Amino acid sequence: MSDLGFAPDRLARIERFLDTQYIQPGKLAGTLLSVTRHGEPAYLGMLGHADRERGKPIAEDTIFRIYSMTKPLTSVAFMMLVEEGKVALDDPVHRYIPEWKHLGVFDAGTHRTGFKTHPTTRPMQIVDLLRHTAGLTYGFQLRSNVDAAYRAHKIGEIEKAGTLADMIAGVGKLPLEFSPGDKWNYSVATDVIGYLVGLISGEPFEAFLQRRILGPLGMTDTGFHVPPDKAHRLAACYEPDGAGGIRVQDDPASSSYLAPPMFVSGGGGLVSTAADYMQFGLAMLHGGTLGGERLIGRKTLDLMTANHLPGGQSIAAMSVSLFSEAAYDGVGFGLGFATTLNAARTLMPGSDGDYFWGGAASTFFWVDPAEEMVVVFMTQLIPSSTYPVRRELRTLLYAALDD
Repeated sequence: MSDLGFAPDRLARIERFLDTQYIQPGKLAGTLLSVTRHGEPAYLGMLGHADRERGKPIAEDTIFRIYSMTKPLTSVAFMMLVEEGKVALDDPVHRYIPEWKHLGVFDAGTHRTGFKTHPTTRPMQIVDLLRHTAGLTYGFQLRSNVDAAYRAHKIGEIEKAGTLADMIAGVGKLPLEFSPGDKWNYSVATDVIGYLVGLISGEPFEAFLQRRILGPLGMTDTGFHVPPDKAHRLAACYEPDGAGGIRVQDDPASSSYLAPPMFVSGGGGLVSTAADYMQFGLAMLHGGTLGGERLIGRKTLDLMTANHLPGGQSIAAMSVSLFSEAAYDGVGFGLGFATTLNAARTLMPGSDGDYFWGGAASTFFWVDPAEEMVVVFMTQLIPSSTYPVRRELRTLLYAALDD
C-alpha cells in the first residue's frame, strides 16, 4: 500500500488498460489522467499524442478543450453573487431578462415553425438554470421540435454562432420544452448563467471569471482562447471516422480557439490544462478555498453539491433526453454539478456525495470528499458518448484503493 492509499500494482492497471483498449487501437489519440488524494499528487499518467498528425505527445502542459467542464466554474462564479446578496436562487429569471417573462411551453403536435404554446405552471427561476430544469435545450440533442428550432436559429451548437446577447434574444423567441421544474434537460442554461454573471456584476463575464476564480487559483492556462505564445500546446480534437478509428475534428493549427470568441460561453467555452483544472477541483474538495484564496463559503458549496432535483429525484427519473454514455441512475444534480445519491444504483464504485461533470470531447473530473480525492481526465474525442471510458476509469481507480 502506498502512503496515499493506492496499491501500485493496481494503479498500473490503468495505464495498461488505456493503452491496450484505446491508444493502440487508435480509438483515442492520447489521454492524461491526474489524481490527487489527501492533498498530495497520487497518480499522473500520460499516453499517446496531443496531435497525432504532427507527432506531438501528450504533455503535462497540453491545453485541452474542456467544453462543459466550464459549467462548474460558471456556476461557482454565479454563487459568489448569491453570497453577496445581489441575486437569489428563487428570483424569477424574467427579473433580469424581461423579454423571457411570457415564454410558453411547446404544444406537442405543432410544427417547429409557427409554434403553439401554453403557459408555464410557474415562472422560470434562477435555480432552474443552475440545475437544468428551466425547459431550455441544446440543438444537438436531435430529439424534439424545440431542439430542431434551436438548430435552425443556431442556438446551443458546439460551435457557437453570434454573441451571447444574440442567444438570449433568440431563446426568447422560442418555446420551452416543458414548464420549469417539471423535468430535467441538459441545455444552454449555463450560458444564460454566464450572461447573468456579467449583467449582475456589471463587468464582462470573462473578466469576472478571471478576477474571481482563474487568477486567485493560478489557473494561468485556462481561458476562452489560446494566446499565440501557447498555441503550440493546443491538442487536436478528434471524432470517430466510422471505421473504428478517429479523424481530426478541430485542427489546432487552424482552430477557432486561437482567437478570442465572439460568443463567450459559460456553458462550454473554456480551454484548460489538467494541472489548472486540478486547482479548481482541489478548491472544491477543500470547501471552496485553496492556498489562502477563498472562492465561496463552505456551506455554499454544500448547497451546490446537494441534489436540487424536485422531490429528490435522479437525473434518470427526470430527464427527457440523455446525452452521454452514462445512464445516471442513482445520480442527482445540484447547482452546476452532478452528484451521486446512491452509489449502488449507479452500478459503479464510488461514494455517496461525490460530484462530477464532463465535457463534449470526453474530458471528465470528479471530487470525492469521502476519499479526499480529486480526479481529472483529459482527452479530445467528440462526442463523449462514443466510449464508456469515464465509467471504466472510475472502476479501475476505485479498485486501486488499498486503505
